Amino acid sequence: MQNVPDTKLGQMYRDHIRFIIDKNIEALLNQYTDDAILISSFMKTPKVYKGRDQIREHMQGILGIDGLETGIVFWSETEEPETLMITEQITMTTKEGQSHMRFADSWVLQGDKITIHFAGMVQHPDGSLA
Repeated sequence: MQNVPDTKLGQMYRDHIRFIIDKNIEALLNQYTDDAILISSFMKTPKVYKGRDQIREHMQGILGIDGLETGIVFWSETEEPETLMITEQITMTTKEGQSHMRFADSWVLQGDKITIHFAGMVQHPDGSLA
C-alpha cells in the first residue's frame, strides 16, 4: 500500500485491504454497520447492496483475487462526520491474469463502522474510462 496516511481512517483502510488480501470476508464485513449500503459501479450497470447479507454477496468477488497492490492517488478525509474519499491505482491478479485499474471509493462512517460505501470503477483493465 502506497501513500496511505497515518490516521485512524488510514489504519481502517490498511485493515480493509489486508482483509481483502487475506480473503477474510467476515473481518471485512465487521467494518460495516448491519444496515450499511454499498453502491458499486464495478460492472457496467451500478448495483446497490443493502445490509451485510447483500454486501457479503458483493464481497464474494474478492475470493478470485490472488494479488492486490494499491497506490493512493487522491486521499481526503473529514473528522465530523467521519468520511473518506480516495482514488486508487490498483494492480490485481485473477485467473485471467494481471489487471491494472483505477478505483474511487468513498466511505461515510457511523461510529467506527462504514454505513455508506460508494465503490466505483474509474478506469477499466482495458484502459477505457468508466
